[in-house]
Amino acid sequence: MIFKKNNFSSLKLIKYYNYINHNLIYNDKAINRYKKDNFEISEEKSKKLELLKKSIIDLKNCNLKKRAKNIVFCDGNPKSKIMLIGEAPGANEDQEGLPFVGRAGLLLDKMLAAINLDRKKVYISNIINYRPPENRRPTDEEIKRYLPFILKHIEIINPKILVLLGSTAMNALIGKDEVISKMRGKWIEKKFGNCKTSVIITFHPAFLMRQPAQKKMAWVDLKMIRDKKI
Repeated sequence: MIFKKNNFSSLKLIKYYNYINHNLIYNDKAINRYKKDNFEISEEKSKKLELLKKSIIDLKNCNLKKRAKNIVFCDGNPKSKIMLIGEAPGANEDQEGLPFVGRAGLLLDKMLAAINLDRKKVYISNIINYRPPENRRPTDEEIKRYLPFILKHIEIINPKILVLLGSTAMNALIGKDEVISKMRGKWIEKKFGNCKTSVIITFHPAFLMRQPAQKKMAWVDLKMIRDKKI
């Protein structure tokens, strides 16, 4: 019985690796994704999201906004009970105005597919809504400037599960004194405004592309999301 159980787990892990490893190393082409789905949400939620987006667009004295081509606000289903938050847009995201549409986005899609999710079943945003030059890490000042917006964004979506992708999202929303290797793989009950949610931290897809050995740890985190009752 133990052999069968271990064999089944191995098959699941192989299936996961097949999802996330295929054509990632040599494929630099961005995902050509357009928002064709109209998710019916309440007028109140729709209005709150539009006001939030407008408040970000109207932000004054922001060098990131001055250099960016597009605001990158969100993608996915605003009715979802699962919200994912990354760091900041890259070049492909800045071009299309959607989060996670480059190579890291392709990997994220494969990670979601491994636990029977896709962009119609989750909601995705970033800590920062405009691309930092040369895809650099956002500064503390930039994170501080945009933090009230992502906090409000979480409160509006009101997810039951909040997935933080990478250390920037973790440090911004959980605390700067933590390291991701110790914080990932556990549930944290957290309140953001009127939203009470279960937070889980995992590695950013871009990091997993640089450190593929950590994909097995990300798989553990994904299974925890899959098995969480919401």
